[in-house]
Amino acid sequence: MSYFDYSVTQQDGTQKPLKDYEGKVLLVVNTATGCGFTPQYEDLERIYAQYRDRGFEILDFPCNQFAGQTPGTDDEINSFCSLKFNTEFPRFKKLDVNGDNADPLFVALATEKPFQGFGKGIKAAALDKFAKANNKKFGDKAYIMWNFTKFLISRDGQLVARFEPTTSMDEVQKAVEEQL
Repeated sequence: MSYFDYSVTQQDGTQKPLKDYEGKVLLVVNTATGCGFTPQYEDLERIYAQYRDRGFEILDFPCNQFAGQTPGTDDEINSFCSLKFNTEFPRFKKLDVNGDNADPLFVALATEKPFQGFGKGIKAAALDKFAKANNKKFGDKAYIMWNFTKFLISRDGQLVARFEPTTSMDEVQKAVEEQL
């Protein structure tokens, strides 16, 4: 199976086959505009600017399932990210990553590389407690634990790694570089 076999919904509602990205390294991210991790947009844009000419793409999927931290419309979200963080990578239609309406791409990614914890430290422990309370309503369909979970897909469409929002962006960048 290749992740390039999936399609995703663009902001205008049309389908975008991931096959259009075949041969590129992809970082698939569920994002939020009002989250403590929202400043990661700066690092994501920096990494994107540094590697996009080498065949790297970031695919941004806003999601409002975590404490309502992405309340706006697709246009409002896009404006916020473009104006505040100068993002240039593709942003797709807001979607669900958990529950009965979870996007199939995220279900597949999270099933192949399930949640292994947020790591160590006070921030990780606090997020773990908050995420468990938030995701209880999704039961066994809580695939993603929080905003800014990232999945790295290789040039041949295989899932290489999952990074939780607490993972250092330096570690994410290093993994991207290894794939390029």
